[in-house]
Amino acid sequence: MYTSLEPIIGWLVLLATCLFAWFKGTAPERLGAVFLLAGTVLALAIELTLPLHSRTVPILIGEGLLALGFLVLAIRYASLWLGVAMILQGLQFSLHAFYIVMERERDWLFVAVTNVVTLAIILCILVGTVFAWRRASRAARG
Repeated sequence: MYTSLEPIIGWLVLLATCLFAWFKGTAPERLGAVFLLAGTVLALAIELTLPLHSRTVPILIGEGLLALGFLVLAIRYASLWLGVAMILQGLQFSLHAFYIVMERERDWLFVAVTNVVTLAIILCILVGTVFAWRRASRAARG
């Protein structure tokens, strides 16, 4: 399925961050991690099952739903990291829409921006989890 080590490392980082968020985070971190993991698995399923010419719209819908999920979480929990994750996912959605409207093929720029945005969202979840964990530790101590 994968021909290089980078996607495997990416999946390991994603899974490790989601597990960390699940066990050490609070509700916003857990839900954000679940949303990101579900969106990533959905995108992988689309890539593996649909023919090349019919992947664009389902992936765009998935990206929009992920951005909407982060928006709902950001409003509900008023968390800065969720707001940043929502903006980043909106950027990804906009990039994808731009490529559709301009009828451009996916190139190195699309791949690079997608990877950077995904890693930045993972970093947002990681930072949010660390802060929530530290907050809970301080509250437990005293």
